[in-house]
Amino acid sequence: MIPDHFPSIARSVARRQVLAAGALVASAPAWAQFRVEITGVGLTQLPIAIAPLRGEDAAPQKISAIVQADLERSGRFVGVDAAGGQIDETSRPDMALWRERKADALSTGSIAALADGRWDVRFRLWDVVKAQDLSGQSFVVTRADLRLVAHRISDYIYEKLTGERGIFSTRIAYVTKVGTRYSLWVADADGENAQSALSSPEPIISPAWSPSGMQLAYVSFESRKPVVYVHDIATGKRRLIANFRGSNSAPAWAPDGRTLAVTLSRDGGSQLYTVSANGGEPRRLMQSAGIDTEPTYSSDGAMIYFVSDRGGTPQIYRVPAGGGSAERVTFQGNYNISPSLSPDGQWLAYIARVSGAFKLHVMDLKSRTASAITDTTADESPSFAPNGKLIVYATQQQGKEALMTTTLDGRIKARLAGQGGDIREPAWGPFQKQ
Repeated sequence: MIPDHFPSIARSVARRQVLAAGALVASAPAWAQFRVEITGVGLTQLPIAIAPLRGEDAAPQKISAIVQADLERSGRFVGVDAAGGQIDETSRPDMALWRERKADALSTGSIAALADGRWDVRFRLWDVVKAQDLSGQSFVVTRADLRLVAHRISDYIYEKLTGERGIFSTRIAYVTKVGTRYSLWVADADGENAQSALSSPEPIISPAWSPSGMQLAYVSFESRKPVVYVHDIATGKRRLIANFRGSNSAPAWAPDGRTLAVTLSRDGGSQLYTVSANGGEPRRLMQSAGIDTEPTYSSDGAMIYFVSDRGGTPQIYRVPAGGGSAERVTFQGNYNISPSLSPDGQWLAYIARVSGAFKLHVMDLKSRTASAITDTTADESPSFAPNGKLIVYATQQQGKEALMTTTLDGRIKARLAGQGGDIREPAWGPFQKQ
């Protein structure tokens, strides 16, 4: 987020991110719920049938529907019609029937209420092609954790069938504005189950997850100027990180969780500094005649990518995390901002202005080739999933602010749409400890 560093960005980006962060008109329960719309067709999608769990009709959450939506959103799976009866985890399915339905894999299971009010959830995964039992899992949880169980099942299926870790039980953070109040929310990776972390009459911007997933750094304007805080999600306690003269903005965590990169104007123009995650005196990274902002660390902690107008227009650069000479990264176009790095260091997502439209781009950092992967014109704030396979970003569709996820090739997109309003500035959290 660049509140006011570049005049052109202030007009086109800050206006949307700070002033129009989402004019919500519904009550909290309504706009905390989302509808998932999958668009696009991937090249290689595994056909999977997610059979309704036995007992699911009486359960407060439709586990099978959540699992199917998760897997389809990933771009790696396509759903197969599983109508025709519920199959629990104790029964061996008729593989010929599921092969006729063109399913390569099948998930079955059951859900039952226990006497103490908890729920017993069980599932089993089958390889239909090889007629093999791929094992399964069981959970005993409270009603409040049923959605998390569904996401854990999705993670299990995804990893078993792709060999890669699933991200469905991770979380996202985002900002909303209702009337004159701003709120920072933490939600499931599909946008559901939103919990308020902070509410304020002044803008809240630039949420950034700590590597542990236990804290969020953000910028608050409650002092009538941008100030950086770190918020403990479990306790709600927070600590002041940067409140120096001028602007304090754009926090980014180092991978070790001990340091934050921030943009400060304490010594004049907006420049990059690092500061301890406990606060203290910041250390300036470079001497620059331009405006440097929007830092983000590489996953190995060696480099910091950032935005600067030192060459005359906003472009993305990188500098060693300990300071030194900056290297320009983007050369295509004259307006490139909001860098986000994939966890494996292979991809850079960013926003480029093309013919007046703000579009999400993805660059292969080895070849330095980049391409736009959206057909929208007001994209903002890209953030990689912790397995590097999806990107969440903010955009406008049909006149409304919305969050989207997309595969890196742009072929599969899912809209996470608030029923009653708009949501902004998404940040995808890290993997959670099991």
